Amino acid sequence: MVKEPVERLKEKVLKENLWIFLFKILAKNDEYAYELRKKINREFGFWTGRVTGYRVLYLLEKNGYVDSYLKGRRKYYRLSAKGREQLQKAKNFLEKIYESL
Repeated sequence: MVKEPVERLKEKVLKENLWIFLFKILAKNDEYAYELRKKINREFGFWTGRVTGYRVLYLLEKNGYVDSYLKGRRKYYRLSAKGREQLQKAKNFLEKIYESL
């Protein structure tokens, strides 16, 4: 069965751009990885793969977009200034695209 174009669009936007959703949540509060996965589902209506979220967080931290710290036995993540800048640029880009449709 062939997917409708809008279903392919949803897949590309949601799953292939997980960082935007992570940034949006981390812009509000510091979170640990397991809680991030639940919040993405609650706020945006989709589940990330269990490993995918961790892998994306690792790469975001490695590149300076998020920072982490230990609180008890949990590793918490927070959005860095560099990450906040990227989130704003992404919002501006998506608004421009939306307005042009």
